[in-house]
Amino acid sequence: MSGRRLKHLLLALTLCCALVAGGTACGAAPAKNAADVKAAAVAEPTPTPTPTSTTEKQKFAKTRFVANAGLAAGAAYQWIVKPARDGKFKKGAKGRKFTMIKAGLAGAFTYNRLKAAVKNAQGDPLLAKAVAPLAAGIESLKDLPSKLRKGNGADDAAGVFDDVINSVKSAGKDAGAPVVDKVPSTSELTGG
Repeated sequence: MSGRRLKHLLLALTLCCALVAGGTACGAAPAKNAADVKAAAVAEPTPTPTPTSTTEKQKFAKTRFVANAGLAAGAAYQWIVKPARDGKFKKGAKGRKFTMIKAGLAGAFTYNRLKAAVKNAQGDPLLAKAVAPLAAGIESLKDLPSKLRKGNGADDAAGVFDDVINSVKSAGKDAGAPVVDKVPSTSELTGG
């Protein structure tokens, strides 16, 4: 290797080292350990938008109500009411056991989302008044998911789910919060 080439190589190596050292010196001080990183993340919570006026609070209440009731309606129809109408809960039906398991999950999900919808409705006086009479019907759904899973009276349970969902939809429509079925994904259904 010639002397001139060696000089250029050493110069290039020196410049590269200087750039790397300078680049790391310009950054923020590194965290000492994983606990410091976690503490820094906890120290700065992500702000969530909050309504400031009564009108905004009522709008958010209606929006949340519609979202939760829509998911409940979609799950109940897709995995409880529709299979019942198609006779999939009857003994000897193809895929009956799997249909009953899905119906049980959908029943628990529907109950959970309807409870959340009722809670959301409390933020809007008109919606709260419309939904209040439905609380007992919604509470009656609590034990039905286990009946659906076992197949005991699954068709009757599907009818109860359908009646309650239709009552919630009607109450939402009367209060200016029309509910549209939204079928939840499988991960939403199993995650609750």
